[in-house]
Amino acid sequence: MNTLKIAVQKSGRLKDDSMKLLKDIGISIDNGKDQLKATATNFPVEVFYLRNGDIPQYLKDGVVDAAIIGNNVLVEKGNSIEYISKLGFSKCRVSIAVPKAMEYQSLNDLNGKQIATSYPNTVNAFLEENNIKASIHVINGSVEIAPNIGLADAIVDIVSTGGTLFKNNLIEKEVILKSEAVLAVSPTINAAQQAILDKIKFRIESVLKGQSSKYVLLNAPNESLEAIINILPGMKSPTVLPLAESGWSSVHSVIDKNQFWNIIDDLKALGAQGILICPIEKMVL
Repeated sequence: MNTLKIAVQKSGRLKDDSMKLLKDIGISIDNGKDQLKATATNFPVEVFYLRNGDIPQYLKDGVVDAAIIGNNVLVEKGNSIEYISKLGFSKCRVSIAVPKAMEYQSLNDLNGKQIATSYPNTVNAFLEENNIKASIHVINGSVEIAPNIGLADAIVDIVSTGGTLFKNNLIEKEVILKSEAVLAVSPTINAAQQAILDKIKFRIESVLKGQSSKYVLLNAPNESLEAIINILPGMKSPTVLPLAESGWSSVHSVIDKNQFWNIIDDLKALGAQGILICPIEKMVL
């Protein structure tokens, strides 16, 4: 039987979110403490727990068929590795930061400077694209300390909240790359394994679509029904059912969670009552 080998980060927040996603799409994995490989009990999948920076090479070599990995790592080390889905978690950015005391007006201020980073390929490509001549000092570890101890004039590192930069008296100036977790695929994957991956991708998309949507139920006066339907597109069109009370209908639909409050305000203005908003676990289109 064909089995898909999928890599996830060995430890940390990305691993936790990756394992939760696999659970949400119905893949049951019994992985013990410090286990480096685990087999799903109900799906043809093996999960490999690997160092994040090693995963791109394992994908290139075909040791694993797919991976849940930060796009920033793919850009730095993945070369030809492609991803087939954005996963919506572990969002961050790769940014240039400088000491607060440094006079910084534009990228040109980095000419002739020393930049510390764990992302030399990403930084070099960015500098070349913008015709900036700066030196790269590669650091694997706490990059933020480099300006404080005289190793560099600026840094490039991943930023989530900016709290670490603040603690080290640094300020973010340029965003080189916006990143999030993605589902990456090996260039050596065969047809049978691709078929398994396609099923996983379909399930992931159903979960993500559900997470980004809300199910809405409401009672609408019939004289406002057409206007209400026009602001509730749903997946195809809203479901409309007559109520026992004459002149009223029940309307069921799906709305984007980011439009939630604006749509609710519009519905109330049109006379909608008894509005119920429910989370959606999964949505299959």
